[in-house]
Amino acid sequence: MAELSDVYFVDGMRTPFGRAGEKGMYWNTRADDLAVKATIGLMERNPSVPAERVDDVAIAATSQTGEQGLTLGRSVAILAGLPQTVPGFAIDRMCAGAMTSVTTMAGSIGMGMYDVALAGGVEHMGHYPIGGNADPNPRFVAEKMVDPGALNMGVTAERIFDRFPQLTKERSDRFGMLSQHKAQAAYDAGKFQPDLVSVAVKDAAGAWGLATEDEGRRPQTTMEDLAALKTPFRPHGRVTAGTSSPLTDGATMSLLAGGGAVKELGLKPKMRLVSYAFAGVQPEIMGIGPIPSTEKALRKAGLTIDDIGLFELNEAFAVQVISLLDHFGIADDDPRVNQWGGAIALGHPLAASGVRLMIQLAAQFAERPDVRYGLTAMCVGLGQGGSVIWENPHYNGKKK
Repeated sequence: MAELSDVYFVDGMRTPFGRAGEKGMYWNTRADDLAVKATIGLMERNPSVPAERVDDVAIAATSQTGEQGLTLGRSVAILAGLPQTVPGFAIDRMCAGAMTSVTTMAGSIGMGMYDVALAGGVEHMGHYPIGGNADPNPRFVAEKMVDPGALNMGVTAERIFDRFPQLTKERSDRFGMLSQHKAQAAYDAGKFQPDLVSVAVKDAAGAWGLATEDEGRRPQTTMEDLAALKTPFRPHGRVTAGTSSPLTDGATMSLLAGGGAVKELGLKPKMRLVSYAFAGVQPEIMGIGPIPSTEKALRKAGLTIDDIGLFELNEAFAVQVISLLDHFGIADDDPRVNQWGGAIALGHPLAASGVRLMIQLAAQFAERPDVRYGLTAMCVGLGQGGSVIWENPHYNGKKK
């Protein structure tokens, strides 16, 4: 008989994130190959998990076409050398794709149907720009269900500024600058490198190289630099390239297991899943989505925001993160939040990003036995938010 089970994040790895476009390091690399690299790296690092024990593989992509089509979970499983007995599927919740891969697999593990699963995401925004292959139903606009601007994420970010006057451009610029500085400090301290899978890449001249770190970082960023940037989404706007996540290519993969499999295989999980929630908001102001999804996840867990000791929030836009912090009464520069910077510096390959947040939170948990709970949360295109609360297995109850 199947029994209800705890769900554990055993491990996660990702490719370095590359700048999208012809000058980016992955221009000559296929999207599915990025997901294959992340999968192989993760399985090699966890040799005590027999490949045939993987019950399913969920891989998300926002643009499910071309090399991101063909049921990614199954095709990547085959390409990564998993036994043909291992099934797989593809998932799409735009920016929260990988997060949804994890929560979907968590549901199956929690129900006792699966013991071990792989969950991740990939996005090659150079080859498949967001919305490039989409054909939105004309009723959205004709019947005034959704404002046309709702399909442009930068426009939705500008609307957060309109709605909340206390979220100033200066606060947003400062948050964007600090993301760059924190990310570089974390690189200098060797925080990211252990969880990155190197990828062989070929440049425009046909020369081979190795992608070993995130390409889009701008650690020299100053407030003066940010103040001078154009506002592409409206004249005299407040959202700039310096306070937005850049267009990015990359893949992430996580290994999840139930309590029985953890014991049987002698695994050392990095996190235990406590609760998760998704929520819908007006598509026109999608950036506030993580506020209701976080409130929902906290309710499900019987926790309050004060119980959360570490936050990994996806920086689609700086204003979107500070809107959540403001709502919960957390300072913009609170040391619990995005300790190692975020998507503004590292990049946001849409459907891959959720598992990047988890990889970073897991690494921080290992350093912080004084912290019991952490949150990974993100806004999602078309007006949604996703939040997952995790428990630290290293927690010792002692205050730092």
